[in-house]
Amino acid sequence: MKTKIVILGAGESGTGAALLAKHLDFDVFVSDMGTIADKYKAKLLGAQIEFEEGKHTEERILCGKEIIKSPGIDPKKSEIIQKAKKLKIKIVGEIEFAGRYTNAKKICITGTDGKTTTTMLVHHFLKKAGFDVKLAGNIGNSFAEQVLLEMQNLPEIGITKVPFAGLGTFYVLELSSFMLDDMYEFKADIAIITNITKDHLDRYDYKIDKYVDSKFRIIQNMDENGTFIYGIDSELIEDRLIDIDTPTTELPFSLYPDEFDGACGDEQSVTIQLDGKETEIDLSNSVLKGDHNVYNTMAAALATMRLGVKKETIEEALTDFVPAPHRMQNAGSINGIQFINDSKATTINAAKYALNTYKSIVWIAGGVDKGNDYSQLFEVVRGRVKALICLGTDNEKLKNSFKSKIPVVLETQSIEDCIRLGLELGSPHDTVLLSPCCASFDLFKNYEDRGNQFLKAVELASKQCASPT
Repeated sequence: MKTKIVILGAGESGTGAALLAKHLDFDVFVSDMGTIADKYKAKLLGAQIEFEEGKHTEERILCGKEIIKSPGIDPKKSEIIQKAKKLKIKIVGEIEFAGRYTNAKKICITGTDGKTTTTMLVHHFLKKAGFDVKLAGNIGNSFAEQVLLEMQNLPEIGITKVPFAGLGTFYVLELSSFMLDDMYEFKADIAIITNITKDHLDRYDYKIDKYVDSKFRIIQNMDENGTFIYGIDSELIEDRLIDIDTPTTELPFSLYPDEFDGACGDEQSVTIQLDGKETEIDLSNSVLKGDHNVYNTMAAALATMRLGVKKETIEEALTDFVPAPHRMQNAGSINGIQFINDSKATTINAAKYALNTYKSIVWIAGGVDKGNDYSQLFEVVRGRVKALICLGTDNEKLKNSFKSKIPVVLETQSIEDCIRLGLELGSPHDTVLLSPCCASFDLFKNYEDRGNQFLKAVELASKQCASPT
């Protein structure tokens, strides 16, 4: 009799897990309380996997040997998860499940901010150097489905004529705290924590220690063959390291020079210290700007140079790297006013980096507050932000925090109004900056939807301003 695997949630991770489980000859059932997107439904139908949507049928779920749950499901708020726990059904995430079925090396990246850019940089550096490397995890590709493809093409792996092909496949995985919470036996070969600041506290009982614990799960099970790379300038990381003794090689990175193996640097260059050898990487031609991208570059350079990538390869890769959208993205200029889409900045720290980049700002912020402490931004907004436009269904906390710090504070629930107000309040050489500090789920589907609507509204306003009256 086949072992029954139940998958809760039929998005990217759930569908990928279902396809892998089916290939491994498990009895697979998929259940999603929402509506399953057509592209995922087609994959499930094509693989002849049973599924339901719009409900959770308990008798079909609670008879499973193991449940693979979507990272978006909060176990404390899910009745079906609570019932499964009482029945002692094993509950894991897609990353944990898929990790059992590959011997490939795994470079894993987490952090409150910068993890997507760092993940993409690591992948880009390795690809440029000739590694057989795949990208997966929170960045949008199912790890399980990538492992399935690896299995289906196993005889061909490592045969391509590239310098590092003989090392086998490498996975670069972006891991959110929610993914890490459902990982138990999974082992990273290289683990990166970019930084830790307050975020998602609503999911962690508003206790920062629980959130830090979640992030540090990335190094669980690592041994002396592993490498742990971390941003030592992050106070929460530095404090936690006092209580942790890892068997791995530890490589910190910082903006402040010190005598240690690891990395330090600024916007001009980064110095990498590995095994007693010092290497300087020139950043003058990098497409990435700002201190936050210096951090991202240091982390990615440490991870890839540890694997043998040369500094010349990294310097070349930095000139043609294409950043992910919605991260300090230039949306265009209207009447000499620059519009910047930083919709991905859903934390205080991310918004702080963006605010520090510009000198005269009309700032658009707001959304679903995750326990933010806005006092951390009081110094950076002073004399720099001329107006705040609060974009959300409940703006009271944001307004009350900045009404005495910023000359003009307004609110709206319309992205089009944000653009109109930005043009009214801004002057030539000003920047209208969408850097929300908050999640997007009150007015938008997600941060991508918020960013895309901002881009479209700027484009429309630009056309209207250019049209003759």
